[in-house]
Amino acid sequence: MIDLGQRARRLPGIDTHSTNAGRWSEGILDCIGKTPLVRLSRYLDYESPELLVKLESANPGGSAKDRPAALMLADALEKGFIDERTTIVESSSGNMGIGLAQACRYHGLRFLCVVDPHAQSQNIAIIQALGGEVVRVETPINDNFLTARIARVRMLLEENPNSFWPNQYANRCNPMAHELATIQEIDEATGGDFDYLFVATSSTGTAQGCRDYLRKRGRRTKVIAVDAEGSVLFGGTPGKRLVPGLGAGQLPELAEGQVFDRIVRVSDLHCVTGCRRASRREAMLIGGSAGGVLEAVRSLQEEVGSSRVVAILHDSGTRYLDTIFNDEWVEAALGVSRDEVSNRINEPALAPTSKVTE
Repeated sequence: MIDLGQRARRLPGIDTHSTNAGRWSEGILDCIGKTPLVRLSRYLDYESPELLVKLESANPGGSAKDRPAALMLADALEKGFIDERTTIVESSSGNMGIGLAQACRYHGLRFLCVVDPHAQSQNIAIIQALGGEVVRVETPINDNFLTARIARVRMLLEENPNSFWPNQYANRCNPMAHELATIQEIDEATGGDFDYLFVATSSTGTAQGCRDYLRKRGRRTKVIAVDAEGSVLFGGTPGKRLVPGLGAGQLPELAEGQVFDRIVRVSDLHCVTGCRRASRREAMLIGGSAGGVLEAVRSLQEEVGSSRVVAILHDSGTRYLDTIFNDEWVEAALGVSRDEVSNRINEPALAPTSKVTE
């Protein structure tokens, strides 16, 4: 029988004290982390600020969600909350589902992933290719798909004996994965010398973990939380959102009472513009939330001046080929033509909603 507890003791993406360190990785989960930090010299309108981006698409599952997904399972295995007979159930807009599908397949666990119509078709296909079983929610509850997804998760927990919900929206392993690894990698690569950190928010796990690390070490880096227009985070007003993985329609437990140096809200059009501009100017395919993050940086570039800015880019644009990079989808969903998008790429950034919270 596989010793799942022993397998879980080396924390994926965090524990680098392997006897094989520097030679090879012990399985695919050991490849999580150590993603590249890349300087973008062409994206912004001016030479300043200096812009560095953390390419989380380099994780084996293709996103920043690989980190908390692997850690949540490792923690549950280590504490005896789950065993080889346990069914894992989670709600996801896509990337967390992929991270958990990968980790569950590696550990030999059954995985049920609850998604809604906004999930990218590529993400669903990857989850299924990794052995995950996709449960679709087609009707929102009170105009909210997240509420509907969580309701379905609770039903599945009741229907499946010996099931476990990692609950990315409340699990402290979510921010911990980023506190123990993501931000440390950035800090080591820059020698602690960076002035701003821009992070997309949904569960707020990434932004929390990064902020907590910086504050514990007395860093003066300002953490800018990039949220979606139509998100309820940080007292926002609920509204229509089409780009998955950015914002929330229901306040996650992890997000309650969270405060960052500044909140910047971006629209779906910001996200499309940022993705297309990164492709055109930097030859990079980035995901929807990453496009929004880069446009948030561009909109504030005069304010931040000659500072060094780090932006975390959560995933790859290869999963948005049918939506953000599809002219027909953009025109049908956002009412913006290909020519209008092309013009937006070269014009000054649209001014997002922004508020300083310090």
